[in-house]
Amino acid sequence: MHKDKVKIFDTTLRDGEQVPGCKLETKQKLVIAKRLDQLGVDIIEAGFPISSPGDFNSVVEISKIVKNASVCGLTRAVKKDIEVAAESLKKAVKPRIHTGIGTSDSHIKHKFNSNRDDILERAVAAVKYAKKFVDDIEFYAEDAGRTDNDFLATVCEKVIDAGATVLNIPDTTGYCLPNEYGKKIKFLINNVPNIDKAIISCHCHNDLGLATANSIEGVINGARQIECTINGIGERAGNTSLEEVVMVLRQHNELNLDTNINSKLLYDTSQMVSELMGMIVQPNKAIVGSNAFAHSSGIHQDGVIKNRETYEIINPHDVGVNESAILLTARSGRAALAFRAKKIGYNLSKIQLDKVYHEFLKFADIKKEVTDSDLPHIIKLSNI
Repeated sequence: MHKDKVKIFDTTLRDGEQVPGCKLETKQKLVIAKRLDQLGVDIIEAGFPISSPGDFNSVVEISKIVKNASVCGLTRAVKKDIEVAAESLKKAVKPRIHTGIGTSDSHIKHKFNSNRDDILERAVAAVKYAKKFVDDIEFYAEDAGRTDNDFLATVCEKVIDAGATVLNIPDTTGYCLPNEYGKKIKFLINNVPNIDKAIISCHCHNDLGLATANSIEGVINGARQIECTINGIGERAGNTSLEEVVMVLRQHNELNLDTNINSKLLYDTSQMVSELMGMIVQPNKAIVGSNAFAHSSGIHQDGVIKNRETYEIINPHDVGVNESAILLTARSGRAALAFRAKKIGYNLSKIQLDKVYHEFLKFADIKKEVTDSDLPHIIKLSNI
C-alpha cells in the first residue's frame, strides 16, 4: 500500500543546541550533521547564522558536507538576518532559509509592541526578501499554537503568495492539546485558499509532555513535515523526539504515513548525540532509553521469552538495539533465571531450577540486579 511521506526536519543543531551546557564546536556539529544525512532526515536546520561567528561558520561547513538533505538557516524577519543566512548557505546543494515572526496576540503586544497589520506586513516582506536569495523558503508563525486561527490563516495565505514553500505552525510553548493542535492544522488546510502550494510543518514543544502526540495529530490532519530533535532535546522541556514520531508512524500502518528515516541507525545516533552534547538519555525514554527493551517483572519476562510480541510492539533490531534485555531482580521468575543461566552454559532441570531459584531470591533481595557473573556463585551455593 502506498504511504504518504512525512518529511523530517531535524533541528538538533539549532533548537536542540539551545539547551544550557550543550554548545557544540563546529567539528562536533559536522559529525552529527553527517550522521543526520545518513539517517535520512530531509532537512537539517544547521543553525542561526547571525547569532554568532561560530554559528555562521558551522552552517557554512555543514553546507559543504551534506549530500542529500536540505540545509536550513534560521532568521528573524530582519533583512540583515536573511542576508547573513543566505551567505552561510551558498555551498549547500539544497539551501533553505527559515524566516518568520510571532503571530499570537501575546507576542504582537508584549514582544513587538505592534499590531496585526504591521506583523502581516513584516512577514510578507521577510519572505519576499528571502526569496531573492533561495527558492526554498520556510515561514514560521511563532506561537501559532496560541494564535487566532483566522489571523493565522491570513498570514499563511499572504506568505505563500510571497513565495513561502513551507509553513511552520509552532506550538512554541507546548500549550496545545493534541485535538486542539490537530484542529488548527485542519482549519488551515480548509481555510487557506492557496495551501496546495506549500507544505504545513509541525514544530511542537514538550512543556506538557505532548510534543509527540501533537505532531502526530498534525500529520493526521494534513501536515507533511515534522520538526524534531534527536532524543527530544531542546529548550525547557525539549522538542518533539525524532525517534518517537518516526516509530509511531512506522508502527501504525493504518495512518498510511511514513518517513525516509533508516530506523536501524536510531539508537546509535541517540548515543552519539548524547555523548557529544553531554545530555544523558533518561533510562525510560521511549525507543532509545536503556530500559526501552528491558524487562524485570517475572510475568513480562516469561511472556517475552515465549514470544517477544507479548510485551514489545517494536523489534529492538528495527531501531538498532541488539536484543531485548532480561534483567534479573527480586521480581524475576524462574523462566528468566533459566533463560539467563542457559545463556552462560547452564541447562537447569526443573528440580535444579527450583533449588537455584531459592538461592537466587535471597541474593536478589540484597543486590538490586543480579548479573551473569553472579550466577555461577548462586548455582554453586545451591548444591546441585
